[in-house]
Amino acid sequence: MALPSEMKALLLVGDGYTRTPSAGALEAMEPYLRPGSVALPTPGPTQALIKVNLASINPSDVAFIKGQYGQPRVQGRPAGFEGVGIVVATGSDPYAKSLEGKRVAFATGVSNWGSWADYAVAEAASCIPLLDTVRDEDAAAMIVNPLTALAMFDIVKHEGDKAFIMTAGASQLCKLIIGLAKEEGFRPIVTVRREEQIPLLKGIGAAHVLNEKAADFEAALREVMKAEQPRIFLDAVTGPLASAIFNAMPKRSRWIVYGRLDAEPTIIREPGQLIFQHKHIEGFWLAEWMRQFRDRLGPAVLEAQKRFSDGRWSTDVTTVVPLDEAMARLPAELAKPNGKVFIKP
Repeated sequence: MALPSEMKALLLVGDGYTRTPSAGALEAMEPYLRPGSVALPTPGPTQALIKVNLASINPSDVAFIKGQYGQPRVQGRPAGFEGVGIVVATGSDPYAKSLEGKRVAFATGVSNWGSWADYAVAEAASCIPLLDTVRDEDAAAMIVNPLTALAMFDIVKHEGDKAFIMTAGASQLCKLIIGLAKEEGFRPIVTVRREEQIPLLKGIGAAHVLNEKAADFEAALREVMKAEQPRIFLDAVTGPLASAIFNAMPKRSRWIVYGRLDAEPTIIREPGQLIFQHKHIEGFWLAEWMRQFRDRLGPAVLEAQKRFSDGRWSTDVTTVVPLDEAMARLPAELAKPNGKVFIKP
């Protein structure tokens, strides 16, 4: 097919990293992105050029455009880590060539040619050929949340205790984990910021849902911790909330941090817990898990596709924003609870 010489994209304003902490919300677009046109990129030998059907927006995207992610920005390149589309050109690598014409879920990773654009570049190894039964809305969010859900729930299962706790309980990721937990008889405890989210999450399998904004939150938290004794804490928030949860957890607990939605300082209330109660704090980064556990990646990808195909999993969609409306609309759309926002070129 004939390809254009230029494409439209949301381009990064900043370069590298920032030293200025910021919360996880996207308060405005202009400090971080600008609309523009750039030359159509040429895929490298092991890469694929993808005509984007739909691009996902994750908290990691917001952290990245603000310069607070574990990967440096490249000024003037398109943002966006994840999406779905058709492979329209590839490099010379045989596996890359085999993807031509296929619909794939993809992660842009280190290519620095993101998905918030007409076209994106991804390593062929990070492109997932899709079953016809997977919707674009699920495919565009196929990698970051589903693979993280499967990987982190494996940690929960390996620990052995049935109860575990998560912050940002109404996020798409937590909903996927709640579904996995319900199937296998585990008891997720989750925190939320809105009272109306409580029946929704209990309805899909959460054992306890605690409103962190409630006046009696810490008392309720201590009561649940005493009753359930969870030893795995999956945390997307950090800050004072996470400090309170970790402080209330029993001996030999593991605090696994995978996001920083709260820019407030994260204080260890009693450092002696690390010494005398054998508590641990660690991080989880999906990119590192994918490098470390390559043998698990194929089965995890197939499992995610099957779950989306048969209805056990489904992506809750807040809205789909056209690319040319994204600068005006994205902050307000992302502030809405309970669903994902997508960009459509």
